[in-house]
Amino acid sequence: MALNPIVLDAVVAIPLLAALLCWLPPLRNRAWVVTVISAWIVLPLTFFVAANVLTGRRVISVRGWIEADALSALVLTLVALVAALAAVFSGGYMRRREHDHSRLWWFYCNYNLFAFALLLVPALADPNLVWVGIELVTLFGVLLVGFEQTKGALEAAWKFAVLTVMGAPIALLGLFVLFWAYRSAGGGRETWEGLQAAAPSISPNLLRLSFLLVFVGFGAKSGLAPTHTWLPDAHSQAHSPVCAVLSGVKTTVPLYAILRFLSIVLASPAARVGNWMIVLGLVSVGIAAFLLLQVRDYKRMFAYSTVEHMGIILTAAGLGTRASDFGAVSQMMNHAITKSLCFYVAGAILLTLSTREIKSIRGLLQVAPFEGAAFLFCAFAIAGAPPFPIFLSEFSILSAGVSGGQHATVAILAALIVIAFIAILWNVNRMVFGRAGTHDSVESLPISCRVAVFGAAVPVMLLGVYIPAPVHELLRLAAQQLGGQ
Repeated sequence: MALNPIVLDAVVAIPLLAALLCWLPPLRNRAWVVTVISAWIVLPLTFFVAANVLTGRRVISVRGWIEADALSALVLTLVALVAALAAVFSGGYMRRREHDHSRLWWFYCNYNLFAFALLLVPALADPNLVWVGIELVTLFGVLLVGFEQTKGALEAAWKFAVLTVMGAPIALLGLFVLFWAYRSAGGGRETWEGLQAAAPSISPNLLRLSFLLVFVGFGAKSGLAPTHTWLPDAHSQAHSPVCAVLSGVKTTVPLYAILRFLSIVLASPAARVGNWMIVLGLVSVGIAAFLLLQVRDYKRMFAYSTVEHMGIILTAAGLGTRASDFGAVSQMMNHAITKSLCFYVAGAILLTLSTREIKSIRGLLQVAPFEGAAFLFCAFAIAGAPPFPIFLSEFSILSAGVSGGQHATVAILAALIVIAFIAILWNVNRMVFGRAGTHDSVESLPISCRVAVFGAAVPVMLLGVYIPAPVHELLRLAAQQLGGQ
């Protein structure tokens, strides 16, 4: 039975409605409740969209405008899952961290607008509107990063704005080049599907130029090196539920747009960009791996790990095979669910011990057993230890590289992954084990934060040992759309 197209519209519209409700004075004291209800209505709706895609249907609300295929359904589901759990986590966290409770309605209003923009991008079939959606993501993200209004938060928000907005005109120029070439080749309405179908008749040089410009513009928003420097600052200063969404899916959404443009380039037999994508991906992984060795803030540690994972996904897509594409979309999914868990746990530690410094925390398992055990769990998961899902996706990427004859790439990538693994576990080992440090006070963790941590840990545990058939099929269909051979 075909899904009613209005469901896809509802996925995008409900967070926008929730933002409006949070803004209304009678509901401002219930802004968290409104946000949680909204997020948990949207989540099952994205499951319905994904299930409908699995039956071979492209969900179309307004043809050429609002559509969903396997890749966009995957991203929609990831955004909805992370946003729902982050909304739950924010309840106790924001009440504890934000002393002026009269401002909380404004936080939730911005949070719902942020969720709206993140869900809008993968639901759009028109690349012009995708550009607009990504800029909305940036705008609402900046407001959330600077919400605390401290000197550090405002500086991080300003840096975030400058480095990411700078990419907007570059990406827009890339779109202009692509659409000019598309119209010159006789193309009509600009949609992802139409551009991919017309790619063989478009000038390969113009395809490469447009992709390069789009890659640079959107790459700045994905946290790829060398324009990654906003990311650790934003993650160290923003509230932890915001960090979970920023790192888990905000970086993924612009990367989704890059992969969409990559599929257009790969549809042309003469336009190839794989080698320099591999190089740039390895550069991001390398920079992140060595920064992890000297990090002093555990929230910044997880931020550098995001730079690493974005580089791994880019490298996998650059390999250009069906197996590597499957590894890329798997890594995208595994990063989203695992990194959001990491920031929930980081927020729990911050609430409990009131410090972000690695050197100030020792014997965490003794001082705060729940936080210590959760921190150890998520550290192994995000570092890529077996049997966690990131290990499986990274192993599949390396295996695809070996099968494709890219032995040098595999060797470099594997070495950098090992360095990052050692760096993360070295820092975590110092914090979790050993003689307990002295702390002025150890606060109890709000129940909403515990619920979010447990909820986020479930898919991380499950997908490491068992991938449900619908999830595997959605990943396979999404990987097919990347255009690997």
